[in-house]
Amino acid sequence: MATSVLIVDDHPLTRDALAALLTQHDFSVVGEVEDGEHAIDVARELQPDLILLDLSMPGIGGLRALPLLREAAPQCEVVMVTASVAEENLLGAIRAGAAGYLLKTEPPERIVEFLRGAAEGEAALSGTIARSLLERVRQGRQADGGVPDGIARALSARELEVLLLLDDHLSTDQIAARLFISEHTVRSHVKNLLRKLGVSSRRQALEALAAARS
Repeated sequence: MATSVLIVDDHPLTRDALAALLTQHDFSVVGEVEDGEHAIDVARELQPDLILLDLSMPGIGGLRALPLLREAAPQCEVVMVTASVAEENLLGAIRAGAAGYLLKTEPPERIVEFLRGAAEGEAALSGTIARSLLERVRQGRQADGGVPDGIARALSARELEVLLLLDDHLSTDQIAARLFISEHTVRSHVKNLLRKLGVSSRRQALEALAAARS
């Protein structure tokens, strides 16, 4: 079944371009709306798999709308699609539960690739955005709790978040609540990070993290 997508952007040309691009690549665009408030009602009705959400819109902007959209469609992944590279917007979006943060300057094929990953539970982050988040995650940890380069390069930004929360002894449901994502999505991230680290359990992943720090 095709991944269903709701596009939320106040620029008609952007909505049309995204809809045309996604339709060409076997996504099902089920709705297009121009503001956050309307998007909440439409998301509640349609329950799409993905919501592409603009950051700057009149009325309820993207950051304010994001947690409300997650409440309206709990199984949906929300990806910000924006021109803003400001770190405060990136971090605000991730903390509010965004599954990704894509720049509108990304090539069309990269946007498609990112969104396919987001639909499967991967974090969708533009390269420069991912690096910025990674650096902020590192800086936010204690000196002995950073992320060694080898592990940082192996994992996506969202997988890093999940690994660090596992290191803080949070359970699956606690991680889901902290990141505003479903427990299913947390398990998907854990499965992916275990595979990338070449281990078979959460305990082994944390042992690998500890060994890399030493």
